[in-house]
Amino acid sequence: HYTAPMHVDAAPFDKVEVRQAIKWAINRQELVDKILFGYGSPGNDNPISKSMKFAIDPQPVYTYDPDKATSLLKKAGMENLKVDFSVSDAAFSGGVDAGLLMQESARAAGIEINLVREPNDGYWDNVWLKKPWSLSYWGGRPVADMFLSVSLAADAAWNDTRWKNARFNELLLAARAETDDAKRAAMYAEAQQLIHDDGGQIVLMFNNY
Repeated sequence: HYTAPMHVDAAPFDKVEVRQAIKWAINRQELVDKILFGYGSPGNDNPISKSMKFAIDPQPVYTYDPDKATSLLKKAGMENLKVDFSVSDAAFSGGVDAGLLMQESARAAGIEINLVREPNDGYWDNVWLKKPWSLSYWGGRPVADMFLSVSLAADAAWNDTRWKNARFNELLLAARAETDDAKRAAMYAEAQQLIHDDGGQIVLMFNNY
């Protein structure tokens, strides 16, 4: 799946309303149609694929709603938001074009995205994990715990949003040790909802694989 991680410890992404506003300001179906040529599905800021055990589809679903994005920015006192966004085809094929589509869709919400076209060479060393907002991609993992642990746990080396949610980390540890599937499912459901509501990882789309 293809993502646009925001560093939640860097302004303006340190405000949850700003993170949510950007999520509502992206036309993900357009990305699927034009970047994946329809061979995929829009993301809903849950990195666990619907095909995996314990996956949920958190609500509300982040569809394209520039009015809702504008309302959230107003609540945060961040109208006419201007942000830099590092893009490159090194992140995934069509990454730069995806950035251009996001730039256009966000404009309707009063968000000005300045695209910083990063060189493909050295992208993973110089941009990913270092720039406040960039593009990335993730391969699948066989179980939910493995993916959440490698990309979203507070101490994970590849936590590319720098998100450190105490309740999420508590759930992650508890679910790992829980043998009752029903209890474990409830823990993972709450964890996925927290990622969706509070996290900085925008899951743009899943490609068909």
